[in-house]
Amino acid sequence: MYKDEELTIRPIEEKDLFNIWELVYKEEAPEWKKWDAPYYPHTSKTYEDFMKKSDSWVNQKDCWAIEINGVFIGVVTYYWEHEPSKWLEAGILLYESRNWGKGIGTRALKIWINHLFNTLPLVRVGFTTWSGNNRMIRVGEKLGMKMEARIRKVRYYNEYYYDSVRMGILREEWKS
Repeated sequence: MYKDEELTIRPIEEKDLFNIWELVYKEEAPEWKKWDAPYYPHTSKTYEDFMKKSDSWVNQKDCWAIEINGVFIGVVTYYWEHEPSKWLEAGILLYESRNWGKGIGTRALKIWINHLFNTLPLVRVGFTTWSGNNRMIRVGEKLGMKMEARIRKVRYYNEYYYDSVRMGILREEWKS
């Protein structure tokens, strides 16, 4: 567990499962999905169906809870793009719009990147987003990340083509 004033990131616990279901799966078209890869489909689930696979959320190394003043508001994640070469991509999701634009995501991702560099033998941490998500691009910039790739017009959403954007930072850049 890591804290920054009222913000905490920590492994997900069973007590978080109802909140996760409510924020992630209860609605067919939640607001957050408009920003988190909206070109991929999202499907709602009943609470019962969600609970059948709920252990995939609890105490995982690659997906932790973000909370403000003890209230679950989102997750930080990572996945291996290619584990043998230690190519890891991180992610963050704040599920409710009332938490957007306040610097919470930047603070949480900073703590998460510190955790990743301190616990895994990584040379680089990055993330992939799309050109329609300017807030996420700005988070990367505030954290000192570089735009490493921009693949033009590969994300089709609402009858418009967007770019895929990759940002990253090297361990030595992060330390300085």
